[in-house]
Amino acid sequence: MAKIKLRKKELTKLGYPEGRAIGMAINMVLSNYKRKTKTEILDLLKDVLDNPEKYVKDPILGRIVAELNPPENTNQEIALIHAQKPYKTYGARGIEPGATKQMDTAMRLPVTLAGALMADAHQGYGLPIGGVLATENAIIPYAVGMDIGCRMCLTVYDLPPSFIDHHAFDLKNKLKENTRFGRHEFERPLDDPIFSRSEFKEIQSIKTLKGKAWKQIGSSGSGNHFVEFGVVEITDKDNELNVPVGQYLGILSHSGSRGLGANIARHYTKIAMETCLLPKEAKHLAWLSLDSQAGHEYWLAMNLAGDYASACHHHIHRRLGAILGEQPIATVENHHNFAWKETLADGREVVVHRKGATPAGKGVLGIIPGSMTAPGFIVRDKGNATSINSASHGAGRLMSRTKARNSITPSEMKKILKSEGVELIGGGLDEAPLAYKNIHEVMAAQTDLVDVLGTFLPKIVRMDK
Repeated sequence: MAKIKLRKKELTKLGYPEGRAIGMAINMVLSNYKRKTKTEILDLLKDVLDNPEKYVKDPILGRIVAELNPPENTNQEIALIHAQKPYKTYGARGIEPGATKQMDTAMRLPVTLAGALMADAHQGYGLPIGGVLATENAIIPYAVGMDIGCRMCLTVYDLPPSFIDHHAFDLKNKLKENTRFGRHEFERPLDDPIFSRSEFKEIQSIKTLKGKAWKQIGSSGSGNHFVEFGVVEITDKDNELNVPVGQYLGILSHSGSRGLGANIARHYTKIAMETCLLPKEAKHLAWLSLDSQAGHEYWLAMNLAGDYASACHHHIHRRLGAILGEQPIATVENHHNFAWKETLADGREVVVHRKGATPAGKGVLGIIPGSMTAPGFIVRDKGNATSINSASHGAGRLMSRTKARNSITPSEMKKILKSEGVELIGGGLDEAPLAYKNIHEVMAAQTDLVDVLGTFLPKIVRMDK
């Protein structure tokens, strides 16, 4: 088939205005519709011009629509509503005022319909960590967070806990060999179907991120991310995991979407803050309408990043399961730093942001970790509408990273680890157990939200150095 050529005058004849839209239209249709004839392309471009609503969510033609119909930007600040909407707080006595203040601000957004604050909450940027926010047809990139789709993944193996004691030296070495953190990557990453996803081709903002994502797959971030060998104890005889009551070896990991998610978050937060001007105290809560091109793109990119984070965990567990020579008998995985389309108890369709909070719909299983010396809890969620079907994602920080580094000594941390029988590879004082809230108090504050099926107690912990 001969190469098709389009000229500017042909588009102006269709009614396209002078400007950037013409060049964009020519380049995009010729690059993405090579199998169409020139007549078909011109007819398509005419329809885009005459019926833009049909194409606003199309990943290719929607960009032409957005260029033809730019949003009005009056540079006028959007006012917060005067009357703050009410919300439920769990474990209020253990939550710092800064987190509550951030949640109060989020409940005054014009797009907010409902909210809740989990027992592990602490101050962050925009929405507090542990904040749940339901909005109407709006997505807030910073209420999702930088580490999109960060999650917990637990695999349970039919091996006794004594296996860890008998093979501790070897397990420590295998953990070092088969995990990567922070800037470190595998020389030969495992391939994954995620890289054949069309979003890498269709969304302009993430086309350049695929290479880095491939290099980082199977690795974990820094900060509070970890991979652990530990003891799983199943206490509920009627658990959905179909695992008998007893103790088993388990592997627990905590990590997210690496550079892919961070770059997506930065790009769309910038767009949101440029187009949705809010008062200073609420500027990180700038939103994108799901009807906008940017909002549609972010939604697709966010879901891709979440699936990528899940793939990273599966690579971690596949590598470690192989060195154990075992297949898991059960897996529990749940994520936070994400947004879901859900329906409230009153029937309203909403976008639920959970920043450092996890979905807790009725019957859903999850894992809520403590610290490196405290147990995590395997839970069955109750589906409480007051919490917007949510629960905490962990114990939550008691100290900021700076405060922890300045108030906890290395000898003090070593003493705690030794007394609890925990081997730590990497990790810093900012991740010391004392820097975290008491997980038992957090769990006691959310008995209305989850039932406990069992626990996970860390024994060998790997973190970034």
